[in-house]
Amino acid sequence: MPTPPLALYVHIPWCVRKCPYCDFNSHGAREIPEAAYLQALLADLETDLERLPHRALESVFIGGGTPSLFSPQTIGRLLERVARRPGLAHDAEITLEANPGTLEQARFRGFRDAGVNRLSIGAQSLDDTLLQRLGRIHDARAVVEAVTAARDAGFANLNLDLMCALPGQTPAQARADLDAALALEPEHLSWYELTLEAETPFGRHPPDLPDEDTRAAMQEAGRERLQRAGFEHYEVSAHARPGHRCRHNLNYWQFGDYLGIGAGAHGKHTLPQGRILRRWKRADPGAFMAAAMAGDAVAGSETLDPAEAAFDFALNGLRLTEGVPMSLFTQRTGLPAVHLEPARGTAVARGLLQDRPDRLRPTDLGRRYLDDLVALFIPQGN
Repeated sequence: MPTPPLALYVHIPWCVRKCPYCDFNSHGAREIPEAAYLQALLADLETDLERLPHRALESVFIGGGTPSLFSPQTIGRLLERVARRPGLAHDAEITLEANPGTLEQARFRGFRDAGVNRLSIGAQSLDDTLLQRLGRIHDARAVVEAVTAARDAGFANLNLDLMCALPGQTPAQARADLDAALALEPEHLSWYELTLEAETPFGRHPPDLPDEDTRAAMQEAGRERLQRAGFEHYEVSAHARPGHRCRHNLNYWQFGDYLGIGAGAHGKHTLPQGRILRRWKRADPGAFMAAAMAGDAVAGSETLDPAEAAFDFALNGLRLTEGVPMSLFTQRTGLPAVHLEPARGTAVARGLLQDRPDRLRPTDLGRRYLDDLVALFIPQGN
């Protein structure tokens, strides 16, 4: 089996204030134990490297939370350590998530000097009224200022996170939001619907969202607008200018390997004979730090059986507009393609998958009803 690419995800769980729609492992905090958390991250990384075979990283993604609340010096020390071991590919993509705000903007040049070469800015909207409804702490002007600061700092690879189907949002407002984002000329747009997660304030007290037909019309009009602007729609919610697809996320969707360090971070590693190991770390930041310094931050792990590996592969690969080659399934799992049957055949018969023996690729109908398509691959008995 060819060795899969290896990436690193770093989770920094703090933010200024948790948004009412967010179900990520994030925590609002007035004071952040930055130095202590860095030491825990480094200890966690070292423990992972001792347990698992490793090779140079193709990408690093520092997410949260709001990682840009950490100082450039701390991010620099983290990346310096990563560059020493396990090491970075010469062209490694290194992404940092940032939220608009003057505190983060002043640090952008420091992040670039520290080695970050891709910035992902959580705009969510460029309409002040909609931002207030989302509980965001920034306004539209702060988004523009953040993009300007990022460009001035030398960032030539920029993603904007943008939502649609927001509380009370009309199709005209959705178009205006998208046009305002495109005017900032990002290389990448993560554009997706707001979803209501049960264990959030919005989930417990749902706001008034656009109906299903309106949401579908927003999505269709938005995709057409992005295509006219020169963006490739390469994944469910990801649009990129040519040459600027997110390599880190592509590694997830193409079933590559990744280390996950930090509170609640998940990792995936291919063991000998193609067995897939998934592990996750303690989610509570305090518990994670104590456990990491003691040499064991792992909260749980599982080794996938063939049916679970086939489902996991489909769950990720079917998110891609172009799908994935059937040969990649064998390369990344060590299993013959027969393990994707009979789900593949059923999906083809229902018009959800293209009838191609060489590629697992959704049809237009399959992309529209992706959850139904993926559900066909759930192992029997689960």
